[in-house]
Amino acid sequence: MPEAKFTPRVFSGIQPSGHLTLGNYLGAIRRFVDMQDQGSFQNIYCMVDLHAITVWQDPADLARNTRELAAGFIASGIDPEKSILINQSQVPEHAQLAWIFNCVARMGWMGRMTQWKDKAGKNAEAASLGLFAYPALMAADILLYHATHVPVGEDQKQHLELTRDIAAKFNNDYGVDFFPLTEPVIEGAATRVMSLRDGTKKMSKSDPSDASRINLTDDADTIAKKIRKAKTDPEPLPSEYDGLKDRPEARNLVNIYAALSDQTVEQVMADHGGSQFGQFKPALADLAVAKLSPITEEMGRLMQDTAEIDRVLARGSERAREIASPILAKTYEIVGMVR
Repeated sequence: MPEAKFTPRVFSGIQPSGHLTLGNYLGAIRRFVDMQDQGSFQNIYCMVDLHAITVWQDPADLARNTRELAAGFIASGIDPEKSILINQSQVPEHAQLAWIFNCVARMGWMGRMTQWKDKAGKNAEAASLGLFAYPALMAADILLYHATHVPVGEDQKQHLELTRDIAAKFNNDYGVDFFPLTEPVIEGAATRVMSLRDGTKKMSKSDPSDASRINLTDDADTIAKKIRKAKTDPEPLPSEYDGLKDRPEARNLVNIYAALSDQTVEQVMADHGGSQFGQFKPALADLAVAKLSPITEEMGRLMQDTAEIDRVLARGSERAREIASPILAKTYEIVGMVR
């Protein structure tokens, strides 16, 4: 059987379950913009609201957060004409393919997922079936478009490996070479942003403490205050990055500075080594405000006209379905479903 040829295509998504953070921007959205501007791939970026409701969401908050997330994508540089920007639930093929993948994936595979264990905890019996089956829906999100590449962080690598397993099992079960084995695009070291209150934990929009993160909706004063109060240690910055090995909070602030300034961490250490945090934090705050304030302002402007955001998402769903519908139809044919 000749090897299938797939259009170079990127898919990625973010849950609309809270405000976008600096971690989302540096770890994901900015890379989305770079991949869009490179022009090497067709890019599809998604508000994954079906994933969001694996835990209960207030309906009004979910609708607002979905539009705000779309505004954040656009304000950060995602061009809805160059990329396809969609809301997951507006493309019903995601859920339709997910059911087929629920029947391909094995219970044992799902039970081994680290995020399932972390999120369900000791009360797994009370968790939703959707939370358990989340990775099959994620596989459907990706493979519905025959996406060849997915930008992922360390916490999502296991899910992408499962996506590859589902694709391989489907292809093997039905004797086809239909779904690609999607390749990960791993984030750079300086874009993994950690909590401002605990440098060993990833910055998260679900953290109970708002002080742990910088939201893209924060104003300049709030950004500066959060950086000023970020947890650090009493030692000055070393001149070598290796000197931050056992200093997670200090390392986090240096990584954030490097990512925002488009410098290497070595350059940051050369410029700021020996500085106390009383000097470094104001410099970081000024840099963060300069980089993020234009995005915050544009998000605010876009949210004044939610009808336009809805129009952008509706148009995106039309474009997405032009790709997805034939792939789902062929999947049904392979499985033997009469259409």
